[in-house]
Order: sequence, then structure tokens, then C-alpha cells
Amino acid sequence: MPFPRYLAEGDRVALRPFRAADGPEFTARVRESRGLHHPWLSPPDTLEAYEPYAARLSGGDGGRAGFLVCERATGAIAGFVNVNNIVRGAFQCGALGYGAFAHAAGRGLLGEGLDLVLAHAFAPLAGGGSRAGAAGAGPGTPTGPADKAGLGLHRLEANIQPGNTASIGLVRSRGFRLEGLSPDFLFVDGAWRDHERWAITAGAAGASGPGGPDGAG
Repeated sequence: MPFPRYLAEGDRVALRPFRAADGPEFTARVRESRGLHHPWLSPPDTLEAYEPYAARLSGGDGGRAGFLVCERATGAIAGFVNVNNIVRGAFQCGALGYGAFAHAAGRGLLGEGLDLVLAHAFAPLAGGGSRAGAAGAGPGTPTGPADKAGLGLHRLEANIQPGNTASIGLVRSRGFRLEGLSPDFLFVDGAWRDHERWAITAGAAGASGPGGPDGAG
């Protein structure tokens, strides 16, 4: 059975959008990964919750974009990286959410997928987009998406709870910088949680090269 068309490909993983048909596999992987994800994130673990979640991430409204990280050898879903809360105008910024699934954790697959998402997010929109230029290529920078049209962003943020050391290690290894602490920033696992603000801008993407642990953000 042929795999769906990919937006971008690395050595071991490739990116594609969410589909309604991915619901059974995605939710099964979420249920298998509860011990890994808790208390940092809670992706949908039922089809009823998955369907509106996937629709929001693939609806093309411009405010968010979701990517499944798939193993090239098998097509299996290894994790996901979402760009949420996209703001245009002078800001050109989005907020990242991501997670590896338990069967793929510790293998560097999510990190490779994040590299692909960074390249796609900082690549110009179709027709040149609203941001001048794309990210400068650095050592280990993956090839761009097959359709060449990116999100045209200038900046990406990752808001991470201070105790989530795996997630912090992942973004630090990709060149994200720590900008500060936001107290009571997000309601997670029944309480308002402090989050560290990590960010990267287009010119810094790829400068550190791939590497570092996988994490759940």
C-alpha cells in the first residue's frame, strides 16, 4: 500500500498533514504513550476527540498547521509537531507543540521531524510570502518540503514546563534560546503551570545542527 505524499523528508522520517483516516493509529499510539506524556501533554486518545483536533490542524485557516512525523521505512506515525497560534503582520510567529510516541522515543526521530518542521516553517510562502528570505542553511539542515512553499514565519516559540528536561534538551539542541519564565502560563493537568519561554528566529535555524534527545512538549 503506497504511503501518503510527504511534505518533507529526512533520513529516517518524513512529514505529512493530519488526516481523518489517521485517527485509529494516532489515538492508539497516544494511549500507549500515556506514561511518557503525563503530565506534560494530553493529545486526543479517542476518535471523538481526534476528529475535531485533526480538522483544526489541517483546515487551512492559517492560524495553525499540524504535521505527523512518520517513519519512512514503514509509514508508521512516530510523533507529531504542531505550529499553533500563528500571528502574521509584523510578528510572523507561531507556538510549537510536539510529542514522540512511546515506541519511537529515544531514537531521535522526533528531533529529525522537528528539524523538518523548522525548515518548512521558515521557508517562504508560495509566491515569496510576507517575510523576506528563508532560514539560512547550516550543517545538517534537512532538505526543504517537496512543494517548496513554507509557512513564511520569522519566529517560533516553545513554552515548556521547567521540569520537562527532555523537551528543553530537544529545543536547546536545535538552537532555541531561553527568553524567560511565564508564571501560571497554561492550564495543564488540573492546574496553572509555570512555563519557560524558548524561541528561535529564522536566521538561527539549523545553526546548531541536528542532535539531542526527543521530548514531549
